[in-house]
Amino acid sequence: MLGGISIWQLLIVLGIIILVFGTKKLRNVGGDLGGAVKGFKKAMHEDDKDKDKDQDEAADQPQGKVSHEEEAGHTYDVQAEQKAEDPEERK
Repeated sequence: MLGGISIWQLLIVLGIIILVFGTKKLRNVGGDLGGAVKGFKKAMHEDDKDKDKDQDEAADQPQGKVSHEEEAGHTYDVQAEQKAEDPEERK
């Protein structure tokens, strides 16, 4: 039982719907609905393929590029400071 509706009641409702709309109209509606579902599934699969393709292309490309186009001989002096170990020395 589906919420108090028996199979016989569903068959009666289905019979009334067929009488009102006709089998040809219901067949067209069913075909349209099936075509819409197929189109939706196809679009979802194409979207997944596009995402996978974009991820593969992004993985092939480097994330950053370092160039050393400056003249040779330039050096940079950096002086590192040691952190104080005592909290009082930090002030």
